[in-house]
Amino acid sequence: MEAKILLDNMWQDYLSLNPLAKRIFDLFIEQGEEVINDHIALRTFEGDKTGINIIARQFLESGYEFKDEYHFEKKKLYARHLEHKNPDLPKVFISELKVRELSENTQDKIKKFIDEIDSTFTSKDNFLYSGRPWNLSYSDYEQLLNESEYAAWMSAFGFRPNHFTVSVNRLKNFKTVEDVNKFLKQHKISLNTSGGEIKGGPEEFLAQSSTLANSVKVKFSDQEAEIPSCYYEFALRYPMDNGDLYNGFVAKSADKIFESTDRQS
Repeated sequence: MEAKILLDNMWQDYLSLNPLAKRIFDLFIEQGEEVINDHIALRTFEGDKTGINIIARQFLESGYEFKDEYHFEKKKLYARHLEHKNPDLPKVFISELKVRELSENTQDKIKKFIDEIDSTFTSKDNFLYSGRPWNLSYSDYEQLLNESEYAAWMSAFGFRPNHFTVSVNRLKNFKTVEDVNKFLKQHKISLNTSGGEIKGGPEEFLAQSSTLANSVKVKFSDQEAEIPSCYYEFALRYPMDNGDLYNGFVAKSADKIFESTDRQS
């Protein structure tokens, strides 16, 4: 599948879980902007059937290449990002949960989920926006949430984009992330304040902010419940000493961006 078609299909799936992103997208369009995605992010579990290499396969087949890698020790995550030679196509950030570092009970639950995946599932065209291929009870979701928000989110939503990201560099009327945040707050849109509204800055060559995850009703095997789903991010990249824009990610900032899907009290 061509990269643009794959990304367009993922965007439509993402909007079904995060209609707030469509509202924000439309607000930018009303300001005369062309909204370009800086990057998209996907989550997964480590393992031969579900790891980063499995998630990356369709991107690699459509012209993407692996670049840097990242470690999040506290959240027990490992990540890599990919880039396409076409600068108008977003970077792809894929993270995986180090399941072997979790409690035995949580490992058993996740292993059960993975065992339910059909052998042909990951080779389907719609794999990256297909959702959850296993049964999940709300009680199991709650137990996972107590140990790892990431594990709970992945168990509930499965294989699909976790977030898309507006490239602030490509906006005409907004020069900084502060400008974007001010615009969003004027429209009563809540932001993730973990680590501050803006993560990073010129010193890291990347500044980021994000909305809080939209809440959606999810059908579990034992009940229906409303839980946090996806969020929208905003990124401004700064030039490095050689004049090129920084294309990587800052682990310290990304660590706080992950918390956009945390359940709000």
